[in-house]
Amino acid sequence: MGRRSDLLIVTALACAIAAPAQGADRRTISIAPGRLGEAMIALGRQTGASIGMSDQSLAGIATPAVTGNLSIETALKRLLKGSRATARRIDRSTWRIVRASPAPAPRPAAPALIAAAPAEDQPAAEIIVTASKRDIPLLRYAGVVETLDNRVFTSGEAASGTATLLARVASLSSTHAGNGRNKLFIRAIADSGVAGPTQATTGQYLGDMRLNYAAPDPDLKLYDIGRVEVLEGPQGTLYGAGSLGGIIRIMPNAPNLGETGGQMSAGLSAVQHGDVGGDLSATLNLPIVAEKIALRIVGYGVQESGYIDDANRHKDDVNRVRTWGGRAALRFAPDDDWTIDLNAVYQHIDGDDAQYATRSVGRLQRASAVAQPYGSDYLLGNVRIERQWDNLRFVSSTGYVRHRLDESYDATQPDGAPAIFRQHNDVDIFSTENRLVRDLDNGLGWILGASYLRSSSNLYRSLASFGTPPSIQPEVIPGVPLYGRGMPAAATGVRNSVKEATLFGEASFEPVKGLIATFGGRLTNSRLSGAALDPVAALSAADVARAEAQADRSETIFLPSASLLTDAIPGVTLYARFQQGFRPGGLAVDDQRVRRFQNDRVSTFEAGFRKGVPGRDTLALSANIAYTDWRDIQADVTDRIGLPTTANIGDGRIYTGEARIVARPTARLTLDGSIIYNDSRLTQPAQFLRALSYNGRSLSLPNVANLSGRIAFDYRAPIGDATDFHLSGSARYIGKSRLGVGPILGQTQGDYVDTSLTASLTRGPLQYSFSLTNLLDSNGNRFSLGTPFDLRTDYYTPLRPRTLRIGIDFAF
Repeated sequence: MGRRSDLLIVTALACAIAAPAQGADRRTISIAPGRLGEAMIALGRQTGASIGMSDQSLAGIATPAVTGNLSIETALKRLLKGSRATARRIDRSTWRIVRASPAPAPRPAAPALIAAAPAEDQPAAEIIVTASKRDIPLLRYAGVVETLDNRVFTSGEAASGTATLLARVASLSSTHAGNGRNKLFIRAIADSGVAGPTQATTGQYLGDMRLNYAAPDPDLKLYDIGRVEVLEGPQGTLYGAGSLGGIIRIMPNAPNLGETGGQMSAGLSAVQHGDVGGDLSATLNLPIVAEKIALRIVGYGVQESGYIDDANRHKDDVNRVRTWGGRAALRFAPDDDWTIDLNAVYQHIDGDDAQYATRSVGRLQRASAVAQPYGSDYLLGNVRIERQWDNLRFVSSTGYVRHRLDESYDATQPDGAPAIFRQHNDVDIFSTENRLVRDLDNGLGWILGASYLRSSSNLYRSLASFGTPPSIQPEVIPGVPLYGRGMPAAATGVRNSVKEATLFGEASFEPVKGLIATFGGRLTNSRLSGAALDPVAALSAADVARAEAQADRSETIFLPSASLLTDAIPGVTLYARFQQGFRPGGLAVDDQRVRRFQNDRVSTFEAGFRKGVPGRDTLALSANIAYTDWRDIQADVTDRIGLPTTANIGDGRIYTGEARIVARPTARLTLDGSIIYNDSRLTQPAQFLRALSYNGRSLSLPNVANLSGRIAFDYRAPIGDATDFHLSGSARYIGKSRLGVGPILGQTQGDYVDTSLTASLTRGPLQYSFSLTNLLDSNGNRFSLGTPFDLRTDYYTPLRPRTLRIGIDFAF
């Protein structure tokens, strides 16, 4: 221990957006007037620096307010100006506060690879919930939040994209139709496993920019990511439509204005029962004008090996997926108070074939008549402007998303010619949000904002068969679709568009000491319209016109929110929360008609407690119970011949209970365990589903397991003077769920355990890594949908077989 036992560490590593701060790396800093001890904690939290104080009596020195886009060195000088203390720089991200007089001789800066104090002397700093848009400390946040910092997103984990989040967040679940075409669900707010025109139930954001609307998860690769936050439960007040289950906020590392650097990575993977794959990535940070303008560029390419064999077409490992893309961010900081960020994202996914297998054919095998490729193109552009005044800040975020998704399904009917159904979804989103935020101490403050969103979705569909000469005209049989007998047939598409104008606000205050009350609301006016695209002759023109007229409408909705939180019990936070969310309606089409579907709305009441901060305290506990009332549930279903369509399936209710424990028996070892239980029911089925309720028993909602849990460990230790060793492992259980509502889509799925083990050695700029997933080579069923045109019960989407990856990273 030595003299370090007398050292009071008031701040350590913060959960900041970027990598650990350098002295010249400017960050948005806002510190209220107060005492030096509190100011150092706030500065460390906001910048990621480790700041120590050798004399505890200095903690009581009065300090002024410091705000702006500043380097750590500048912020420290302003805080300590005129005081009897001064700051000494120990290394690139470590500072020590000492008495100015008499001043001991300055210590030389330590080499960059050697920390000033071992990791066990530096507990993780307080977690700040930035997705709250008000930078609320975790212990003052009334709700459930999961945070993943940049240590999670190694090159191997980054290449897995959303799968990395699914492996670590117990409340997060997904369909598994393939990269870029999956739906994500938080808690049990899940509509269906079929892809249609409904809006997502989970909001996804890159910084302040919305990633998706009426489309599945784009599955962006998570290279050069600083932090991810998952907020559970409806987030209607702050995020509006499409956040029924919660939101996922991904925060990339921001450009560093003061230092050139970067990283390169390469990995090689091999799948048991499959072929080999690999991944490459590169990141470059380049200051253009020192302390004013910097550019950060990320590029990557990933090939995921296939492991499904198609016995009918005599092809092996057909389900390969290739993904490539990149990001670019340009930061301009004209002075200490302004920050302007320009961001761009592009990603392309190319899947050779579907991901499912058929148990009756064999393990990891199926027999398809045709290939079922899929792919997506995703483009995002965003401008973010921030202005700081003391503890008041203005944030403006404006951007555009273009998302193109192509899918295909085997539509071959028994004894029919090979047939294929193709679906092409064009989604465009323009959104802008402007908000004024006042952050006060301990989670108090307010936010007031306005936003506008315009989204359009054009869903084109076609159905064609192969193998029958066009000269042969089959007999027309009423009620029997032509595509099943070898003839091409069109399929009606649908266009939905929405324009949303919104005012929102939220405020937290402390009516009595130890009790924080928060109230908020969001007023949204939505202008909705819809149209049938290429309607087939079987659809009446009058019916189409009537449905389109009904879809063209305006709706105004108000979403209130309220919470109470108390930390009157030392070390324990208790809270209760009420929140709502909604999705606008739209137009749907099936094989017989075009019809309108209504908006749906959820209301959630929840209560929970929290003790300690994960990663900082020796023991951190949290638990939450919630009740959700879901009205007019929108769900993507299939019509009588298998075409995807959308309908309101009725009202439902969901009970959720979850708990988490994080223990640090030693400074180097962290143990993590979490569990979530869901009980969901369709309490008032729509008319067309009422016959499916058996003996008065209500139907369960689809795609979310009734029970899930995760256990994990993380061990980090130095080896010698300049080498770090890291070992982590996890096991996650996914319980049983059903594919959809009713006997046709009632196949069970889940009830499996997924496992992983990762090890790495870091020496200087080099890191060598080894990872193994699905250690037991489980054949668990992640998703029971094969093709909607053949709803047999033995389709399954297997876990990726045991996979080994070896990688190397180089930082410069």
